[in-house]
Amino acid sequence: MSGKDQGNQVPVKAMEDLWNVWYSELHNHNHGLTVKIDRLLESDESEFQRIEVISNPFFGKMLCLYGSLMCADNDNNAYNEMITHVPLLAHPDPKEVLIIGGGDCGALTEVLKHPNVNRCTMCELDSKVVEVSKKHFPDLTSGLKDKRANLMFADGKDFIENSSEKFDIIILDLSDPVGPAADLFQKPFHQAVHDRLNDGGILVAQAESPFLNKEAIKAMHANLVDIFPIVKIYTCFMPIYPSGYWAFLFASKSPEPVNDKIVSRFERINIKTRYYNPETHVAAFALPQFVKEIIA
Repeated sequence: MSGKDQGNQVPVKAMEDLWNVWYSELHNHNHGLTVKIDRLLESDESEFQRIEVISNPFFGKMLCLYGSLMCADNDNNAYNEMITHVPLLAHPDPKEVLIIGGGDCGALTEVLKHPNVNRCTMCELDSKVVEVSKKHFPDLTSGLKDKRANLMFADGKDFIENSSEKFDIIILDLSDPVGPAADLFQKPFHQAVHDRLNDGGILVAQAESPFLNKEAIKAMHANLVDIFPIVKIYTCFMPIYPSGYWAFLFASKSPEPVNDKIVSRFERINIKTRYYNPETHVAAFALPQFVKEIIA
């Protein structure tokens, strides 16, 4: 010390970390999911919607469309695996698969893990979602490198209604039933999908949250029962989706969703998954009482 008066130490600890930016997705305007943002990695707008990629210390990169979270690095990939492997392993020999929607390409990538699939066509409306996903979510979009991937940018409703192609499995990997996607949740579209399925074909559709969207699930289930001989609901855990509990509707021309071939088929293809296995396949169709009452 020089002997000069050093004065009082000015406290700065309270100002060391001022970054306090959060993202909130509200459900029914009064509750929701909130995550801290440590980086805003992308913010853009396509012809159809706003597109953001944010980063969270726990979930990693997160894709957000029109203010709704779609996927994240750290969510166990449950949605993509359950919307694809359940119908693919229930079907005896799926060769032609169609995905309507699926912009982040996670479902496409899971479908193409099945060596018996000859082609997977993905019909997505918004090319910018695929572009952003390729940049930020390379694991989800890796299936695009497979020569069996057939990516097209078109309106899914127009494609179904005007195409003569037939498929073994059709997956409706849609955003929420608002805006351009609203018509794809209705009975006329589901009837058109039925007509594009081969004999023994299967439709699987994402069906929102059984906890928050009871009326939507009830209506979709009733419509599909009028069209298909076999209709079942199944669920999975999705931490970034409203309520964390998500539903799918399985509608089939003949295959049952749970049968004694599931285990042997899974073992034969020997695919790597993070959420799906034959046990979760079977358990997903065991419904809580409140979900049974929705479709009673």
